[in-house]
Amino acid sequence: MNVQTLEKLKGFLIAEKSRLESELGSFSHRNPKSADANMQVEFKDIGNEEGDNAAEVAQFSDNLSLEDELEKALRDAEGALKMIDAGTYGDCKYCKQPIDERRMIARPTSTSCIQCKKTLTQEV
Repeated sequence: MNVQTLEKLKGFLIAEKSRLESELGSFSHRNPKSADANMQVEFKDIGNEEGDNAAEVAQFSDNLSLEDELEKALRDAEGALKMIDAGTYGDCKYCKQPIDERRMIARPTSTSCIQCKKTLTQEV
């Protein structure tokens, strides 16, 4: 992968990491008593009426699902940035061959080439 493309993808990954952290921070927080870095969804107290309680539970449930997806995306972005620093970015973690640059541009957090991904998902 050429240096210019690598720098462009690194800039995208840094911006994406920041966006994900901001979005996660809008409805969750890190538990200082927990050893892992996972976020915890805040349970918003809307009110004491029956309708308020139902809305609180519905919002909490939605936020739990969203938190899980955002945390996965954040881990992927952080992992890609670590691979850039380690010099292994763009190499398939299975066959160790370079991942096609077009795939990396389309999905900067890719860790496998298309052939290995197809094999893993049994699309071959």
